[in-house]
Amino acid sequence: MASKAPLCSRGKGTAMSQLLDTGFESRVPVITGIGVAAPNGLGTDEFWSATRAGTSGIRPITRFPVDRYPVRVAGEIADFVPHEHIPSRLIPSTDRSTQLALTCSGWALTDTGLDLTLLPEFTGSVITTTTFGGVEFIQHELERLWARGPQHVTAYMSYAWFYGVNTGQLSIRHKLKGASGVVVTGQAGGLDAIGQARRRLRDGQRFVVTGGADAPICQYGIAAEATANTFSTGSDPATAYLPFDQAAAGHVPGEGAAMMVLEPLAAARERDVGYGVVAGYGATFDPHVATGRPPNLAKAAKLALADAGLKACDIDVVFADGAGTMAADRAEATAIRDLFGMYGVPVTVPKSMTGRMYGAGAAADVAAALLSLHNGEIPPVVGSTAMADHGIDLVTTPRQAPLRHALVLARGDGGFNSAVVLSAMT
Repeated sequence: MASKAPLCSRGKGTAMSQLLDTGFESRVPVITGIGVAAPNGLGTDEFWSATRAGTSGIRPITRFPVDRYPVRVAGEIADFVPHEHIPSRLIPSTDRSTQLALTCSGWALTDTGLDLTLLPEFTGSVITTTTFGGVEFIQHELERLWARGPQHVTAYMSYAWFYGVNTGQLSIRHKLKGASGVVVTGQAGGLDAIGQARRRLRDGQRFVVTGGADAPICQYGIAAEATANTFSTGSDPATAYLPFDQAAAGHVPGEGAAMMVLEPLAAARERDVGYGVVAGYGATFDPHVATGRPPNLAKAAKLALADAGLKACDIDVVFADGAGTMAADRAEATAIRDLFGMYGVPVTVPKSMTGRMYGAGAAADVAAALLSLHNGEIPPVVGSTAMADHGIDLVTTPRQAPLRHALVLARGDGGFNSAVVLSAMT
């Protein structure tokens, strides 16, 4: 077990103030708008109210009979009605994940207070991520193909399933014609999209809409993910997904979207807006297990800290990946101990209330971390009790604390590791 990290002096001020000292105000990326749709809250305010209170949205699956599937509960969004949030003409041509992304991007842009009609048409970009693409759309069209024949498969099938479709639909819907893109790195994608969005901003883009969306709670989506053998088979929503717990036995799936808007600090200050600064970002890839070499999650975190100009002791809270399997949780706990020492920093896993929302999961963690910094409170892990040999300070009840810097960790299947450091505005 790692020993407690040596004491160190905290950095001077916030990462933002350090950048300002060097005259790079135009390069400081600030998140000015947030839109979240999650199983425990539709809309950012509902999501945060539920998350801070420890209210879970995990419940028995209602979309289809689960008898022949290895998972019984999931994070379903029960109250999302697409017609109430996006134009009806878009619904036949879009998957549920795209409908969630369109809705949340609209909320995020409204949250910024930007008047897009006053900005040149090439000033806005879009960078999104998804793990499954339009998996429910695919399922419905395959059902039509086998039941009724190819002439009944819609032409929308040619793009509605595609991993890049959310970026395309968002750019069309909001008339954002700047250089855009998509990243596909599984659960890590939410952080990687934000890292790419920050790069676009530093290259001169006026603002970037970024985040992730996934909606895999359907037969095809569950069947595809089941091949990884990481689902929890528990039927009790309160105990099926227990990150870092002795009884951890896999994760439950979740659906949702979390979209954000990045702008330069100077633009945010003009309107007196901003939730926090994207101060640092790092990404690594794990070596193949056959090599015997250790995973690289801690290295990704160190890269993000160095990018932010901060030390480990500057971090006030870690939003962990929390895979929910014994081996993956032990590896993450080891990485956290290596960085912070035994019980060296509060650790939380808000996705314990939503399930792992794949492309949306880490992006939703960023939203929760920003709201934590903004409100000075750490949301809890629901249901879990940390194993003693993990050596981490797992936050199991809501905790008030002065917060300046948060570290968000994420891992995707196949070896993707990503880390983002977020800093308070002041």
